[in-house]
Amino acid sequence: MALYESDHTKFMREMLAQHPEWAEDQQRGRAIWWDRKVDLDEQDAQRRASEPHRPYPYDVNFEQR
Repeated sequence: MALYESDHTKFMREMLAQHPEWAEDQQRGRAIWWDRKVDLDEQDAQRRASEPHRPYPYDVNFEQR
């Protein structure tokens, strides 16, 4: 039984085979957003500093602050 592979996945595999230099760019791009250490203290401070969302902003009695 063959496993399903989407058209997008096939396309990306073909493009990466044709352009092997893209792999390095892909790794660099990933490092920007995902491969970094998380400062838990700063994350907690940002969470505490943010204002909670109003339950339903489209209510007719909703007040803009």
